[in-house]
Amino acid sequence: MDYPVSVNDDGINIKPEKMEKEQLYHCVFKNKVLLVYKDSQDFLNCYEIEEEELVNQIKNSKNDKEIEEIFENYVQQQDIKN
Repeated sequence: MDYPVSVNDDGINIKPEKMEKEQLYHCVFKNKVLLVYKDSQDFLNCYEIEEEELVNQIKNSKNDKEIEEIFENYVQQQDIKN
């Protein structure tokens, strides 16, 4: 299956029909990380991350599992609650 989020010079392209519900997808565009997911009601949610250190860690990651670990570590370090 093709990855449902892609980037080109004009911006990001999202193919919601290829997304699994409650699955986090990401892309890097202009030194920002965009997080996209489709919730249980088929609504698309998108978040933009500009924090340079976090963006660089994600750019240098090797796979989705590593990216999830980066986010988990960040949440713990920042003491972010649900």
